[in-house]
Amino acid sequence: METSTASTYAFVEDLRAEGVSSVLDRVLGTYGCDTLTVAAAYHRARDVTPHGPARVTLRHDGAHFVPPAGLFDGLRLTPPVQAGAEEEPLREVRRQTAERGAALHGWTVFLHNTTLGLAHPDVTQENCFGDRAAPADLCPAHPDVRAYAVALARSVARLGMDAVVAESLHYGTFGHGYHHERSFVPLGPLEDFLLGLCFCPHCVRHAESAGVDAGAARAEAARAAGRVLDGGDPRPWELPEPVAAYVRTRTGTVTSLAAAVAEAVAAEGSRLVFLDLTGAIKGYADGLPTGPLAVDEAWRTGVDPAAVSAVVPGYAMLAYARDPERIAADTAAYRSALADGCSLRAVLRPGVPDTGSAAQLAAKTAAATAPGRADAVDFYHYGLVPHPVLDRIPVALKER
Repeated sequence: METSTASTYAFVEDLRAEGVSSVLDRVLGTYGCDTLTVAAAYHRARDVTPHGPARVTLRHDGAHFVPPAGLFDGLRLTPPVQAGAEEEPLREVRRQTAERGAALHGWTVFLHNTTLGLAHPDVTQENCFGDRAAPADLCPAHPDVRAYAVALARSVARLGMDAVVAESLHYGTFGHGYHHERSFVPLGPLEDFLLGLCFCPHCVRHAESAGVDAGAARAEAARAAGRVLDGGDPRPWELPEPVAAYVRTRTGTVTSLAAAVAEAVAAEGSRLVFLDLTGAIKGYADGLPTGPLAVDEAWRTGVDPAAVSAVVPGYAMLAYARDPERIAADTAAYRSALADGCSLRAVLRPGVPDTGSAAQLAAKTAAATAPGRADAVDFYHYGLVPHPVLDRIPVALKER
């Protein structure tokens, strides 16, 4: 079970800019966390970084370490390597956290990688019209992607991480975004979802092996999405049955991949924490999730929390909501759904758009970690919010 009770997420760039000791003094000392969760492999982004040497930071796809010799031999996909990786920044972070008796978690983005997707379009998700228009979304059913994920997980665990936090170890969504996007078509929730479904040969083969007519599902998805593209109005949410049957097969793909990655991490002496992004899909923009609880909509990315939690030792959910009662309901629902023995972590944002004060963060932390809910709480993100906002963390942990 989980021994880490509170962490703060951080980037290697934060540690490099401010100094490892300085950041650890804040996270482990001032804030009262017992764990640092550092991005070992991340994706492209442009971030406002309020207390960094660059006030706006451009990030690239890739790993903050040189891939170990042998792990990627013979594999088609290998991780891009971040600038400065040869300096082994993560080993220094591991050394200093160990000296302080703190845990170190390796936050790893697996299947969201634009660099790899552009170089190898056939490993990305293919929509119902045959478009490979989501270069950042690697398909979890593709054998090359699965082999890459296992090798990447081993690489991060081998750095001495107490846990590997797995982000994007599932299907991507159409609405996740791509830079300079344009759509002057009024896509509704149904059409948006349908355009994000993958119908690549590997996904189709998996569905057909389960007795599902993938051709009928693809045709129905194209017909339903095409109505709006041809000038019609968005339709109310209701998945056509051929599509619903196809969607149900995706959870097996994600669960088996999670199992393979968890096994690889365990073989390196670490443990996997599966990060479920459904809470961000529902509340990222404004912290006002509506409708069903996050656990009941995880299927949208091919995630079955009950099945995944049976093959991984740790699970994390994103509690991106303003209302402590919503967070209480979400965490309790995940706790109820997860298998016995699987720990649960809740990730909170200490600032905008869903937290306006230390008192509010404390109320949400208490709601997330009450008995029968999450075992641990994580705060997102050290480098992305001003220091006065981060200073809310010790108040929240003290009053938990």
